[in-house]
Formats: sequence, structure tokens, C-alpha cells
Amino acid sequence: MEIPAAELDRYAELVVRTGANVGRGQLVFVGGLLGHAPFARAIARAAYRAGARYVDVRYVDRHIERGLIEFGPEETLGWSPPWLMERMRATDGQATIGITGDPEPELLGDLDPHRVGRSRMKDLTEESLRLLNAQATNWTLAAFPNEGWASAVFEQPDVGRLWEAVAFAVRLDENDPVAAWDAHIDRLERRAAALNALDLDAVRFAGDGTDLTVGLLPNSHFRAARFTTADGRSHIPNMPTEEVFTAPDARRTEGTVRSTRPLALRGQIVRGLELRFEAGRCVDVRAETGADVVREELASDEGAAYLGELALVDGSSRVGQTGLTFFDTLFDENATCHIAYGAGLTAGLDGDPPAEGFSTSSIHTDFMVGGPEVAVDGLTRDGRTVPLLRDDVWQLPE
Repeated sequence: MEIPAAELDRYAELVVRTGANVGRGQLVFVGGLLGHAPFARAIARAAYRAGARYVDVRYVDRHIERGLIEFGPEETLGWSPPWLMERMRATDGQATIGITGDPEPELLGDLDPHRVGRSRMKDLTEESLRLLNAQATNWTLAAFPNEGWASAVFEQPDVGRLWEAVAFAVRLDENDPVAAWDAHIDRLERRAAALNALDLDAVRFAGDGTDLTVGLLPNSHFRAARFTTADGRSHIPNMPTEEVFTAPDARRTEGTVRSTRPLALRGQIVRGLELRFEAGRCVDVRAETGADVVREELASDEGAAYLGELALVDGSSRVGQTGLTFFDTLFDENATCHIAYGAGLTAGLDGDPPAEGFSTSSIHTDFMVGGPEVAVDGLTRDGRTVPLLRDDVWQLPE
């Protein structure tokens, strides 16, 4: 089944005008896989209707990436071509839209995990993170249902069923999706404000093999995913988004955490991931599958093995309500609580990053750690323990 053209156009309008909030005269940079072409075309049409000056679309073919990992020279693994670096820098002050929904999430699963881990374009990723933390571009991510992705989720290419789940998650089922998004983000921002009022020193996750305490910085600041660029343009980076998040103190993570959902990472599926932290640093990695790819990421640079994000999501999440594992981090991280190793996000701070305790890295990898079986508590600076989540239910007033 193909997604009806009218519905795809309606989706693209929401992504362009509410997600990226494309401004008149802006350049719009779109990135996706070859199979995302129908959605990229709809986004381009919507962007031009919104007044874009020019839409530049770059498609990636993961089979070409596979060829590099299999047969390319060692020195080319992880190399960032200068013309791609220049394109990335050109997004400064412009709009960016990324398309997810991998039609082959395990394409690289049979390759040498060490070469897979080293194939990430480190310099390009670092530049992308720099622009993000500088609030230099109004950007968003959105997914395009396709047969391959549907097969990963349902074990059959039921695009129609996947489209229904995606449309529900991004509130396209509402008569007025824009108004629904405004109300949703307002609610998340009230949650963030309630967390900030507690003056938390740490957050603890406990249950189902997890006992992890994540320390917070004096200026760690919870917020929801309504961002504003340095020049004042608001946008919603992730569609869907269900989280409130902050940047933790990278030096103060202690304990063991077990991922509660599979993680699609670098063309492989990591299952049963378990990490152990001491003095902030991940010192042990175990997994049923994909452990070596995670180890390669954690060894990428000095900051990679430390936490850069902590995010809370409860059972009211529309993504979680579908009951699906999407094998797509954009969706799965918005189904339940998650943490990320690697780079911290300055958006999760009140003010500038401190001299110590804020993680800097060339990677930022989210993985899911919450669910009904995991209790979440806030530990305040005056010694109180405040329940935040129990049985996937939000405990603070909204």
C-alpha cells in the first residue's frame, strides 16, 4: 500500500511548518535514504509553499556504505569528504529536515563490527553537533513509513498499519494537528518546569536489572523539545517528541543500566544492552547482540563513554501507546525514558556549559531505559527523594 498523496502532503506540511518552521527565503536542507524519496518530494513542495528560496535534497544509499565497510581502505573509514563538510556548514542560519525509517535496519549486521563502528564520519558528526548546540539552524526529524521498515516492525510489509501508527504518534489523527502540537508541547514544558522547581541533584532509575544514579550539574535544566534558534525562530526538533530532558553531570553516573528496548545502531540491532558506570565512565558493555558496535562507539573519543543526556517519558506517550518497537530511535526514545552516551546538549543547561562535568564528544547515542518495571526518583540537593515515575505514571503535578 502507498500512503495516499493527500495524507503525505498533509504530513509534510506539518513537518515543514510546525516542525522545522521554515521561514520565507530560507534554504532548506533535506536528508534521507533512497527509499524516502516520495516524502522528500512532498517536503520540498511544502517548503516551497512556505516560501523557501531553495530546497537541497541529499539521498544516502546504505548499500554504498556497506561496500566501503567491506572493501574500502582503512584510512577512508570515518573520513568526512570536504564537500560534505562545506554543505553542513552551509546549513548555518537555514532550515534542516532529516528523514528516518530505515528500510534495512540490519543491513550491516553481518560485517566486522569494528569496521562498522569506525565508519561513522566523525568530523561531519562533530560539525552537526556544533551547529545544534549553537542553535544555528531550525531543524526537525520525521519518519517515512516504507515496506522494509514495516517488515522490521511487523515481520510483513504492512505499510498501511505502520502509517496508522506514525500518523497517531505525530498527531495527524487530530482535526487540528497544529493546535494539538501546541497543547502537547505546553504540557511537556509544564513538566519540565515542575522538575526544575525541585532543585534536583540526581535522578535514579531502579528495577528490572537497572540500578543507576545520574548526577546533575548545578545548571542542569529540564526542558521540552521546543527550541529557538539564535536568531529567534522556534521549531520542534523531533516529530514525534514525548520527552523532557536535561544534560547531566558526566562525572557522576554510577551503577548498572539495562536497556529496555532494542537499539538500531549503525546498521545493526543491539539487543539486551547492559552498561556499567563508575565515576561517570562506562567501564563494561554487555549485550546479546551488537556489543562490539557499542564498544567501538564508546572508544571513539574521551567523552564518548560518559552520559550526555537524560530524558523522562511516561506511559501517556503516544509512541508508547502503540505498543510497538519501531527499531528507529526517533520513535523508540519517545516511547519511554532514555539516556544517551556521548555529547551533551547545551539546550539542557541554564546558561553556558561549565568548565567540568559537561560531556563533549563526536557521538550522541540514545538508548531506552524506562518502562513500567523501572521506578524513577529525583534526589534533591537538600536530601529528599521525590518519586517521578511509578508504573510508567508521571508523579508530579502538571
